Amino acid sequence: MTPLTCIAKITAKEEHKDIVSSELTKIIAPTRQEKGCINYDMHTDNENGLVFMFHENWQSEQDLDVHLESNHIKGCFDIIGDMLASVEITRLTKVTI
Repeated sequence: MTPLTCIAKITAKEEHKDIVSSELTKIIAPTRQEKGCINYDMHTDNENGLVFMFHENWQSEQDLDVHLESNHIKGCFDIIGDMLASVEITRLTKVTI
């Protein structure tokens, strides 16, 4: 099975940046323990501190789907959902030559 790479770009509304950052940080440890998680890394944009990027690798697309339905992800977005300007999720497959 080919691993799946996911890039998630989450942009906070300016007045909620600190809460969004805090809540997103809380989901890192439990996500890293999930079945199929190869890596789960959070970054901030050096030019725009409102932008949080997650670089994730999963054993399968199904593992990512289960992650997106997990209690810690749903709970996080229940808290920060209205504090976000946008969420973009891109699923990628590595090209091998």
